[in-house]
Amino acid sequence: MSLFFSAGSPTTEMSPAELRANLFTALERLGDRKKVLAVPPDFTRMHSQSGVLTELAWEFYGDRMTDVLPALGTHKAMTDVEISTMFGATPRGLFRVHDWRNDIVTLGEVPSEFMLEVSEGKLDYAWPAQVNKLLRDGGHDLILSIGQVVPHEVVGMANGSKNIFVGTGGVQGIHRSHFLGAVYGMERMMGRADTPVRRVLNYASEHFGKLMPQIVYVQTVVGKNDAGKLVVRGMYVGDDRECFEKAAELSLKVNFLMMDREIKKAVVFLDPHEFKSTWLGNKSVYRTRMALADDAELIVLAPGVHEFGEDKAIDTLIRKYGYCGTPETLAAVKTDPELARNLSAAAHLIHGSSEGRFKIRYCPGGLTRQEIEAAHFEYGDLAEYTAKYDPETLKDGWNVVDGEEIFYISNPGLGLWAYKGRFND
Repeated sequence: MSLFFSAGSPTTEMSPAELRANLFTALERLGDRKKVLAVPPDFTRMHSQSGVLTELAWEFYGDRMTDVLPALGTHKAMTDVEISTMFGATPRGLFRVHDWRNDIVTLGEVPSEFMLEVSEGKLDYAWPAQVNKLLRDGGHDLILSIGQVVPHEVVGMANGSKNIFVGTGGVQGIHRSHFLGAVYGMERMMGRADTPVRRVLNYASEHFGKLMPQIVYVQTVVGKNDAGKLVVRGMYVGDDRECFEKAAELSLKVNFLMMDREIKKAVVFLDPHEFKSTWLGNKSVYRTRMALADDAELIVLAPGVHEFGEDKAIDTLIRKYGYCGTPETLAAVKTDPELARNLSAAAHLIHGSSEGRFKIRYCPGGLTRQEIEAAHFEYGDLAEYTAKYDPETLKDGWNVVDGEEIFYISNPGLGLWAYKGRFND
């Protein structure tokens, strides 16, 4: 087990030439390879620089790189335009599509006893270590898992073995890992490298990784410099945990907006062109929850929100149960087979709840007071609250409105906000 390259700091800015030289240094240390599979993220992680690194890996290996399998998870296949935009000159004929329902092999199971332990007694199912069959059966002698380490609401810090077991995973593995993260508690996990979900992934990697070719992780840490430009702050290449953990340590310094004090009142605006459901709009809840004080109020200005779920089945489940918190959701999963078959929906019900810790006041453009309150939110009249907290005049960050201090966020999808005192353990 080795670390083949390691460099980075909160002020590092790797140039394209440095990125190329650093990657080539690592790949040279791996020795000769005859058949290489690259597993980068998809277009939703365009800014990770993984497309550039995949193109550089193809430049290094040439015809010996035979396959590129974007880690789609549950996402749609990438379009030709997306592939061209993200991966440059990498030949289109190398790209494969991950089908999380049909192209899966199960390498083994993380036992229920282990799940019971890491979930602190909340879950007792086994977890199937599922991957795309190309990883096991493709005849490769190297898998390059390429991606950005960044704070994440399900696993704590994204990437590492998550790219393999979730990004190329199957239905049960994806649903059950998301549900584990939700029931354990997002506020206990976000920004941490050691979490219950990560322990499950590590177990799978250590016990079943030998059934696949050698997996080498190429991990980036990306942030904005003072000019607002995205830059590579760090790159780590290795085939063990150390690679991920070093990147996670740097990412915590680069990607989290750490606040000196908690927020007592937050106002979040949801662009109506982007956010039309609470399924998406609840980013306002889980991206801010670690910065909100106990008994705080989160006001969500949601002019485009007119439904709960993105499809009818999910919408029905959300309307049935609402964002009722962990205990009630867990009880419902045990008694409702439909919810049990849709554990990612159950996870969403938990993600969108404050667990009674702070107040969530939704001000929707297309849902009634009755609908909002039935979902366990407080209701706010959109016109009234928009008049008081005008997105046209507020600036991101601290503002004073009618003598009251509020924290304004114009788009919750752009980051994670946290009070630094929550990380002093």
